[in-house]
Amino acid sequence: MKFKESVNGAVNGILDRLKNAVNRIDDRVNQSTFGRVFRLKGSGHENEIHDATFSAELRAGLTTFATMVYIIAVNAHILSDTGANCVCKNKNDLGLCSNEAEYVMCQNEVRRDLVTATAAVAGFSSIVFGFLTNLPVALAPGMGLNAYFTYQVVGVRGSGGIPYGLALTAVFVEGFIFILLAITGMRHWMVKIIPGTLKTASGVGIGLFLTLTGMSYGNGIGLVTGSVSTPLAIGGCPPEYLIRGECPRDIMKSHKMWLGIFGGLLTAWLMAFRVRSAIIIGVAAVSILSWPRNTSISYFPHTEEGDSRFEFFSRIVEFHPIKHTLSAQEWDLTGKGARFMIALVTFLYVDIIDCTATLYSMARFCGKVDEKDGDFPRSTLAYCTDAALISFGSLLGCSPVTVFVESGAGIAEGGRTGLTAITTGICFILAIFFAPIFASIPPWATGCTLILVGCLMIRQVTTGPRSGFTPSETVRRSAPSSTRTDRRRLPRRRQTRSRQRHRCRNPARRVSNREVSLDQASTFPCACLLMALSLLT
Repeated sequence: MKFKESVNGAVNGILDRLKNAVNRIDDRVNQSTFGRVFRLKGSGHENEIHDATFSAELRAGLTTFATMVYIIAVNAHILSDTGANCVCKNKNDLGLCSNEAEYVMCQNEVRRDLVTATAAVAGFSSIVFGFLTNLPVALAPGMGLNAYFTYQVVGVRGSGGIPYGLALTAVFVEGFIFILLAITGMRHWMVKIIPGTLKTASGVGIGLFLTLTGMSYGNGIGLVTGSVSTPLAIGGCPPEYLIRGECPRDIMKSHKMWLGIFGGLLTAWLMAFRVRSAIIIGVAAVSILSWPRNTSISYFPHTEEGDSRFEFFSRIVEFHPIKHTLSAQEWDLTGKGARFMIALVTFLYVDIIDCTATLYSMARFCGKVDEKDGDFPRSTLAYCTDAALISFGSLLGCSPVTVFVESGAGIAEGGRTGLTAITTGICFILAIFFAPIFASIPPWATGCTLILVGCLMIRQVTTGPRSGFTPSETVRRSAPSSTRTDRRRLPRRRQTRSRQRHRCRNPARRVSNREVSLDQASTFPCACLLMALSLLT
C-alpha cells in the first residue's frame, strides 16, 4: 500500500513539474512578439484571444494533422488515375494500352509525384493561410472535386474530353476569378442567390460520387463493377478475374476487398467512440497488413510492378522530386472551349459554396463570428488567400485546394489562432520526406475512407430546406403513398383545417396569391441550367 502511494506521489510530482514547465513556456511565448502577432493570451494585444495558449495551439495543430493526413494517399491515388502526361498508345476496348507495362510504370511515378505535391500544397497552404488570417483552419486539395477532376473532366487514363494539362489550366484560372469575386463582394451576393436546395444537392451529389468511387476497383475496395444490362453489378472478385470490367465468377471472394471492409468497419467503430484519428488508424491498419509480400493481400506481389513498388517503399525516408505534374498547364483551347468552360464554371461554383460554408462554420465554431453582421475578421483576406492557393496548387498538378472540415477537430482541442494551421502545415511539410510510405498505401485501404467521407457529405440532405416546391417536394408529390389516399377519405372540413394549419407553419408558401420565395423561384431555372450543362458533357 505504501509502495503504491509512493509511486502515485512520484508520478503526480513528475506531472506537476511538466505542467509547470509548459505553463512557463506558455507565459514566455505568449508575452513575446510572436505571441502578440497571433494575439495569444497575455500578449498585451487589444484584441487578444483569452483562451489561446502556445501549447494548446500546438496540440490542436497536431490533432488536425492526424485527422486529415489521409488526404496525402487518397488524393494521390485518385489524381493518378488520370495518367497525367503519360502516353497511352493504341488503347483497346478493355482500356489497355499497347505499351501497358510502360504506361503503368509511368502512372506509378505520377502517383509518387502527387504524394509530394499533395503534402507540399497542404503544408504551404495551411502555413500561409494561418499566418495571414490567424484562423485555426487547414487547407488541402479537396475531396469530391478531386474525383470530379479525375473521372468527369480528364477521365481515367485521359479518356475524358479535356487533357490533364488543360484541366489544370481551368483550376488555375478559377483561382483568379475567385479572387476577383471576393474583392468586389460578388461572392457574398452569389452565395445568397443560389437556392438552398442546390447548395445541399451539390454536397450530397459529390458525397454519392465519392461513395461510388470507394466501392469501385480503381481507387476503392472493388465491391461493385460496371455491367452491360445494369449500371452497376456486384463485384468483389480478384482483379485478375475481371473480364471487360465485370466479374463472371468468384464474386465477393477477393481477400483484398474483405480486408478493406474490415478497415472500414474498424474506422466506423472508432468514429462512433469519437476517436479523432479514426480514419488514419483504419487506413494504417489495412496498409500494414498489406505490406508483407508473401500473402494474397500484398500490395507488393512478385511481379515487375510489385517489385518496383517494393523497391521504392524500402527507401522509407526520401524526398521524391515532382517530375510529371509540375507546371503541366496547357493553354490550347482549340476544339475544347465548351468543355473547358463547363469544367471552369463547375469548379468555381463548388468552391464558392464549399469554401464559404466551411470557413463560416469553422469561424463560428472557434467563436470569431460577429453576431451583429454575421461576418468574421479578415474574411475577405481569407477568401482571397484560399483562391490564390487554388491557383498555386494547380501549378504542382493538384485539383482545387479548399478548407478542410477536419479543422474542427483541432478547434475542439483548443485551437483558436493561425498557429494551429501553421503547426498542421509544418507536419505536412515533414511528411514530404516520407513519400515512400504514403505512396505505398493500397487503394483498398483508402476505399472505405472514401465511402465514409461520402456518407458524411450525404448527411447534408437532412439539413436542406423542406418548404415550397423544391425538387424533393415534387418527387414526393408524384409518388403514390398511403398518406395521400387517407387524406382523400377525410371530410372536406377536416381537409380545410389541415391546409390552414399547413399554411400557418409555412407562411412563405402562398401559391394561390403567387407569393413564392426566392428559393422556389430560382430552383427551376437553375435546375434547367445544370441539366443543360450535363447534356453538353
